[in-house]
Amino acid sequence: MPLQIAVDGPAGSGKSTAARRLARELGLTYLDTGAFYRCVALAVLRRGVDPANEAAVTTVSAGLNLSFLPGAEAEPDRVFCDGEDVSEAIRRPEISRIVSLVAAYPAVREKLTEQMRRLAAAHPVIMDGRDIGTHVLPEADIKIFLTASSRERARRRWRELETAGRAEGLTEENVLAEIEARDREDSSRAAAPLRQAEDARLIDATRLNPDEVAALIRAIVTEYRAGAKRPKYWYGLD
Repeated sequence: MPLQIAVDGPAGSGKSTAARRLARELGLTYLDTGAFYRCVALAVLRRGVDPANEAAVTTVSAGLNLSFLPGAEAEPDRVFCDGEDVSEAIRRPEISRIVSLVAAYPAVREKLTEQMRRLAAAHPVIMDGRDIGTHVLPEADIKIFLTASSRERARRRWRELETAGRAEGLTEENVLAEIEARDREDSSRAAAPLRQAEDARLIDATRLNPDEVAALIRAIVTEYRAGAKRPKYWYGLD
């Protein structure tokens, strides 16, 4: 079985940044699983479907053709839905507001989980999301749970939105409220809720920069390749 690395954590914790960097450095396939659910949310909005209508959302998700194209060097990864590049569209605030709702539906999660597992069985992967180590890849070789304070995550997300020109009148307090609401939704959903796997290594990135986070995960991978296949200690700043 190819190497599998699972990186879980709440919104804005830096999962995608760390996973992308490690994928390029270690020659792994990176899969942003959150983008799968964002594609569903985008399709739901575009088709005028009520996100609260589970049956309708499930029908939309079943008909989508999703694919990814890894970016070269510093280029971002591209996400395609039914042949259209939706990489920018799925990152807009209106998508963030409903993605946890559509991602909570069991039938939607199972359909997308099947696709993720097929990819992981075919290639060495690093996946990030909210239930990778607990549900999608429960037997992953390496599991990381990356977190940070909600205030720090809101600050980072606000800066990203401003830089990308997608703030649209939002304030940092608005972003904080959305992140805290999403944390509650992700942690309380019935289907594969956000939680730290028992054998995952915890990294608290509240006071760490992306280089430091990547260095910690790289050290864990090095240790695993040297023969340590289960956690011996935790990383954090307590």
